Amino acid sequence: MPNVAVLTNDLQYEFTYKITRLPQELERKLADFNHFLDGIRELNQIVIHLQLINDPDDPAVQRRYKNREAGIPALAGRPENQIIDTIHHPSDLIIVKGRDSGFFNNNLDETLQQLGVKTVIVTGLQTHVCVQTTAADAFFRGYNVWIPDDCVFAPSAEDTERALAWLADYCATVAPSAEILSLLEKYNDLPERGERSAS
Repeated sequence: MPNVAVLTNDLQYEFTYKITRLPQELERKLADFNHFLDGIRELNQIVIHLQLINDPDDPAVQRRYKNREAGIPALAGRPENQIIDTIHHPSDLIIVKGRDSGFFNNNLDETLQQLGVKTVIVTGLQTHVCVQTTAADAFFRGYNVWIPDDCVFAPSAEDTERALAWLADYCATVAPSAEILSLLEKYNDLPERGERSAS
């Protein structure tokens, strides 16, 4: 059974522009991200993709997007809201979420408990929104939380820097993905926040 789960947020075709609008840069960033996910899978840990599906009848969704010319994004049944093919592997799980936090009103917590997961690595889009809220909710539920600083994305570098600083101060260990893989290979888990230097 895995000790660790990587949680990806919103890595759907519809939102790739939030990673970058440059096709070559997107390809490079996704390749680097996949290198990390492949390392996680090789270490027999689990990858869970959190897929945003908005409910058009949800009053909160209606309020959030009422002035958006393009309408409500991430509606069920649209091909563009699928998880990016190159990110998804047959061994991965997909859990639908309806809000920014991956733990909101779904079975993510129950799934992690059934798998025996103690540590979550939160990744994906956007650093200052879904990554930050998912990480905080994981912390509230007693999980050991890590954030790979090179596997989170937002249109603004400032948003990412501000969110990572808040996460490191409050609830998570922020580290490069290579260090995370190295620690996992050595210990089959990751140290608790504040214990990293002892590893």
